[in-house]
This record gives sequence, structure tokens and C-alpha cells, in this order.
Amino acid sequence: MTKTICAAATAPGGAIGIIRVSGSDAITIANSIFSKDIINAQANSVIFGTICSAPDVVIDEVLLTLFRAPHSYTGEDSVEISCHGSAYIMHSILQLLIQHGCTMAEPGEYTQRAFLNGKMDLSQAEAVADLIASQNASQHRVAMSQMRGNISNKLVELREKMLKLTSLLELELDFSDHEELEFADRSELLQVTLQIKDEISRLSSSFAEGNAIKNGIPVAIVGAPNVGKSTLLNALLQDDKAIVSDIAGTTRDTIEDTINIAGILYRFIDTAGIRKTNDTIEKLGIERSEKAVEKAQIIIMMRDPNNDFPQLEIREDQKVIKVTNKSEDFQAINGTGLDWLKDKIIECTNRDTQEDTVLITNSRHHIALETAYQDILRSYDALQAGLSGDLVSEDLRQCLHHLAEITGGEISNTEVLHNIFKHFCIGK
Repeated sequence: MTKTICAAATAPGGAIGIIRVSGSDAITIANSIFSKDIINAQANSVIFGTICSAPDVVIDEVLLTLFRAPHSYTGEDSVEISCHGSAYIMHSILQLLIQHGCTMAEPGEYTQRAFLNGKMDLSQAEAVADLIASQNASQHRVAMSQMRGNISNKLVELREKMLKLTSLLELELDFSDHEELEFADRSELLQVTLQIKDEISRLSSSFAEGNAIKNGIPVAIVGAPNVGKSTLLNALLQDDKAIVSDIAGTTRDTIEDTINIAGILYRFIDTAGIRKTNDTIEKLGIERSEKAVEKAQIIIMMRDPNNDFPQLEIREDQKVIKVTNKSEDFQAINGTGLDWLKDKIIECTNRDTQEDTVLITNSRHHIALETAYQDILRSYDALQAGLSGDLVSEDLRQCLHHLAEITGGEISNTEVLHNIFKHFCIGK
């Protein structure tokens, strides 16, 4: 029997508030504070009534929605109480539930229970937090894709291929004394292993795009000192985020913030002015600027009529927008040319990703994929070299193990699970 938990699923102060109750005693406890008997009520029914703290003391008129295990979000008996969103009312109902045997839920405990009860795998559970945190259409689309199991389905495909490989190789080992028997065509095994290797590599590589969607596409603003980089950042943010001064070298460190442009999140980075200097602190700032440029997908290269564009090493995958500030067409200080710049930024954004493309956005998943790639690479090399099937099988098993970590199939450590769910909001 699991403890029964309760928590507000919505913030107080709105017109309607929702309180969730989940656990083996959820229906019994809710029944004890509700004006109507719900012990034998139909599952998935909505019942109108009142909640009272004493026989004649009504806290609120509510709608109570009843779910019976396993057909609920957590897979347990659950009740949702829809009341008025007053902070006093919601607090009073929660206190009443606790008095009757509930325990306040910890952050992410509802979703953790859903995972433990097999309602979703770990990658889907983590996508719930991403969905709640989504701030634009791109983030919402990727989180919904993951929550619906697109990553899980792709990993199931890979798992089935790998299980077939390991089965054939291990069957060969069982009959190794019979040289005339061949269960696995090595050329076919090599081809399938190559397909798996390439697919894991593609998933791992998608983290760059997925992470950019989740945390903002990095855009570095670079140029010589005092050309208006900090002024541009402030103009884009419509806030005095960066200190602006006529004194060259004022920005000594990278300053960044996110902006939503046309439904896409961008992470703008104002960098220290790039020039030759003997100032130790300024040199450190310039080094950080160069690192920011390396990580950026889009680079806004700025100059003014008195300066040239900075000389930078630009990769083929990086987009560059050149801006001459303090000119007739562009003046960051009064916003002239900002709409043009935003349009150019959107043009530089890769929007070729198909709706059904699986993107990795979680660093834990990326690490597991990188490790799995090394495993499958060793298997591929071993097959090419004609090594024994037991060596190939061992690396395949390790690859399966690391892929299973993504969906939670190999995670049973309570501390690890707590670490994953602790960043969720309470009530989810």
C-alpha cells in the first residue's frame, strides 16, 4: 500500500484551482471530506458537492473527478478537486486532506509514480517537465513529440534489431562445436550493425539542434570595443541588461539573455570587444568571447563607420549577419534596423526539421547515446576484424544497457530517480 499524496496542481489566485489526490486511500479520504458518498461512484465521473471542515462549515462548492486504478495519470486511485482558486480555499482543502491521512506530494512525485506504475517510460516522464516549461511553439512541439513516445519508439526499433543480432551470435556460440552450422551471415550482421551505428549517431548528433530549441538558439554579438554590442542587446531585450558606456572595454564578460522571435527562442550573448590589449581582465573577457563565438549558431558581426569587422574563424555550419551600427540604416540606440535584423536572424534559422523528426533535448539522454555509440562502434569493428562472436555480443549487450537507461529500463536506484524528478514542480 502506497502513501496517499495531495498537492495543488494549479497556482492559487486564478478563477479555478485544482487539487490532486493519489494513492490507495485517495477515494476514501476524499469521501471523508465530501458531502456525497463516492465510494461506489463510477470511474471517470464528475460529481458536484461541497467540502466542509465541520458539519455546518462549508469551505467551498467543488467538482470532484474520480479515477480508478489503473486508469489515471499515476496508475493509482486518484481524485481531482476543482474548487475556486482562492489561496485560502486551496490551503484549507489541502490541510483538511492532510488531517484525514494524506501526505503533501514532493516535486515530481505524481509523474514519478506514473513512471513506476508503467504509465510512461522515463523519457516520456522527463518530457512532461519540458512541456510545462515550454515557452514557444518549437519547445512545445518537441516536448509533445517526446511525451507521445517518439524517442521511445525509435529506441524500441533499435532494441529489436540488436536483440536479433545478439540472439544469432549467442546461438552460434551455443553450437560452436558444430562448425558446419552457421546461424548468422557475417556480412548481413555487419550491415545491420552499421545501420544501428548510423542511427545512434544521428540521434546523438540531433542534441545540438534539440538543445538549442530547448535552451535557445545561441546568437553571439561580436565586434570591436564600443561599436554598440551592449546597446544592441539592450534594444533587443527592451531592457538595460548590459552596461553601456562610451569607454571602450566596458564589457569584460559575456552577458546573455533569451528572446522569443516568431515563436523561436534565441539566446543572445553580448561579448567583450575583440581587440589587442595588455589588460589581464579584458584578455580573459576576450577569451570568453571567442568561446561564445565557437558555440554560437548565428553570429552578429558588428562594426561602426570607424571600425572594421572582426577577423574570426567561422565554421561552415555557422551563419553570419554583418551589421554596420551608427549608420543611416542601422542605429541600435534608437532601434533603427531592428526589424530587419530580426528578419535576418529568422532567415538564418534552420527550419528544415520535419514534424516527426526525433530530436534529443536532454543531456542525460545524450550522454547515454554517446556511450552506446562507442559500444556499437566496438561491435562493428569487431565484426569487420572477424573477431569471436562472444566479444561482439558483449559490446552489443552494453549498448542495449545504455540505450535502456534513456527509457528507464535499467534504472532502479531510488537516488537516481529522485535526482531526475526533483526539478519538477509540485503537483506534477
